Amino acid sequence: MLLLIGSIVVLASVLGGYVLSHGELAALWQPFELVIIFGAALGAFMIANSAKTMKTVGASIKTVIVGSRFNRQLYLDLLTLLFELFDKSRKAGIMAIEADVDEPDDSDLFNKYPSIQSQPKLRDFICDYFRIVASGNMAAHELEGLIDMEIGTRQHELEKPGDAVHAIADGLPGFGIVAAVLGIVITMKSLGGPPEELGLHVAAALVGTFIGILAAYGFVGPLSGAIHSLADAEIKAYECTKMSILAFLGGQAPQIAIEFGRKTLDSGVRPSFQELNDHVKAR
Repeated sequence: MLLLIGSIVVLASVLGGYVLSHGELAALWQPFELVIIFGAALGAFMIANSAKTMKTVGASIKTVIVGSRFNRQLYLDLLTLLFELFDKSRKAGIMAIEADVDEPDDSDLFNKYPSIQSQPKLRDFICDYFRIVASGNMAAHELEGLIDMEIGTRQHELEKPGDAVHAIADGLPGFGIVAAVLGIVITMKSLGGPPEELGLHVAAALVGTFIGILAAYGFVGPLSGAIHSLADAEIKAYECTKMSILAFLGGQAPQIAIEFGRKTLDSGVRPSFQELNDHVKAR
């Protein structure tokens, strides 16, 4: 939603200021300049990225529009799920959760948290490390190193769409210049013609530069930042899980172990201690 609102604000500010300065909107309508700039940008995007990355970019843009699922409620569910896994394994033994982590789709415990079930990579991350804990053959520092390595790999994957969009944002001003140069070529070809015709050609060339710069800094660049923010929000869930598991392995009680995880979250989405406690009791 903020993407749409922000885009409207950018357009209203730029075009509104232009009109108030006695500019004519019709002069900015240069469809062939748009074909040059955005067609070239699309081609460069296709050259630089795999089909998987392009598909992921589309999905990321959709998520930016509708909003990330990695919000306060998901983190509450994540911490409460971890508490239940810790509590069950502490009371009945680590093997008591074997069926839950081996078949999370059929687990009554996991099915209580549809927000986690809707994030299969996060759910599998949780299950994998509880399986490792159940094996009992890995020291805490070795487990931490393994988790850090996986989180680093996941972060690299999540940042690819944002990096791809950022590269296009960097190239758009250049494509705007390309369109402007081609406009000047057409202008030079028209030398000796009516002055008003020359003026139209020069205006069209300048519009190309304007569109490239506006698209880069007003839309595509901020979009890449929003996609990176999505990646940061998801990585926080992995870090939260990591700290909770390590604290539990260190001998902390389930309630204290999830407190370690809670502290890793950003203040904007971090539930309070009492809020988390109430959520755990309600479940």
